[in-house]
Amino acid sequence: MQALLDSIAAMAHPADAQRLFHGRGGRFPGCEHLALEAYPPVLLLTSFQPLADDALATVDAALAARWRDIAPAGEPLNWVYQCRGEGAQTRLMAGEVPQPHVVTEAGTRYLVHLLRGQNHGLFLDMAEGRRWVREQVRPGAKVLNLFAYTCAFSVVALQGGAAEVVNVDMASGALATGRTNHELNGVKAGAKFLAHDIFSSWGKLTRGGPYDLVVCDPPSFQKGSFVATKDYARLARRLPALLAPGGWALLCLNAPELGPDFLRDVLAEHAPELEFMARLPNPPAFTDLAPERALKVLAYRRPDPAR
Repeated sequence: MQALLDSIAAMAHPADAQRLFHGRGGRFPGCEHLALEAYPPVLLLTSFQPLADDALATVDAALAARWRDIAPAGEPLNWVYQCRGEGAQTRLMAGEVPQPHVVTEAGTRYLVHLLRGQNHGLFLDMAEGRRWVREQVRPGAKVLNLFAYTCAFSVVALQGGAAEVVNVDMASGALATGRTNHELNGVKAGAKFLAHDIFSSWGKLTRGGPYDLVVCDPPSFQKGSFVATKDYARLARRLPALLAPGGWALLCLNAPELGPDFLRDVLAEHAPELEFMARLPNPPAFTDLAPERALKVLAYRRPDPAR
């Protein structure tokens, strides 16, 4: 745990939502189960194995000591501990969590929730993907956001000048948060929300196209929704018909056991007309000793014969 404590001792006062310590990347032996994140004004410690009370007390003391040095006068330390896997639990360890809890990333506001569930409303490792979408989308573009979750890609696409974004996700509760995210950023116009099973909605989605950008950020394994090893091929086969000539597809995969070659092979077999353009970098805070195990975000493009 010493590497985590060293990171706490050196951390700056966080303003944006961000990862502060990435033990999951394998760079800190003995800390592979630990991650520390900031969702200002709250810190979140996540462990993938249970931590003993004395270990939590050590972390609490380290956070309190650092907070006295970096926080503005009178700002309390708020932090939450979440254990995932066996013995899963979430505990408020100090202070409080604001309700509603709104954080910022690169000037964009998002609603998050730390005290319920394992997904908090914003995936911090996807920050570079959101930046790419904001910068890549052209004014007036039509965007399809598949597996939209809380619609962060939609918000940044509209901020970048998109005219329309269709958000599709089976979870109506996540889409409700997505609506709030659009309202928080003043980009309600142009956003559509469809609580549909994507694999039962191809006809409707195709008729609504073609799209200048299709974003696919599915869960890697969610029984009854998406299993990457069999369903990414089904998704890839549909992409060419959804994309306008010159259109982009941003394909995401967060399965450690599947490397980037898995996605490239799927696209080569099932959508060979799409050109691989680049793998987007992950945020520096998520550096991994095994990049093939980290989040994969690949950009493809449908060629435009007119150009």
